[in-house]
Amino acid sequence: MSSDGSTILFERCPASMDKKRLRRFHKRLEIDVTRGGFFNCLLTGDARLRELNREFLSHDEATDVLSFPSGSEPFLGEIAISADRAASQAVRFGHSIEQEIEILMLHGALHLMGMDHETDRGRMRKAEAGWRLRLGLSQGLIERASP
Repeated sequence: MSSDGSTILFERCPASMDKKRLRRFHKRLEIDVTRGGFFNCLLTGDARLRELNREFLSHDEATDVLSFPSGSEPFLGEIAISADRAASQAVRFGHSIEQEIEILMLHGALHLMGMDHETDRGRMRKAEAGWRLRLGLSQGLIERASP
């Protein structure tokens, strides 16, 4: 756990995953993107994401990333990411699992900051694209979902 109380938890992840890289990225998001707002991130499997999705959003399916905003600062909330989904999406999009998790973590962090790509007329899409370029990431989630 970092000194500000935020953490990244590796509950169910491949042993070969570069955890140091992901911890550095998590910290970079907190410094650059959320500007000092901090958040917890859980990396786990599809079964846990399905359970969380069902319990909190009434969707009985696994997903790649879930965000749970706190509604207050400086603690912004929590993100849960499926390492299972990240692994398959990394293969599909031709990059490492770490980069896929970084893409998912960025997306989740923007949600924690109050952005919502379904209702904000492109504000989150624009923010995600800009940060993705600055952070050296591949195509973001919103871009993948757009026609």
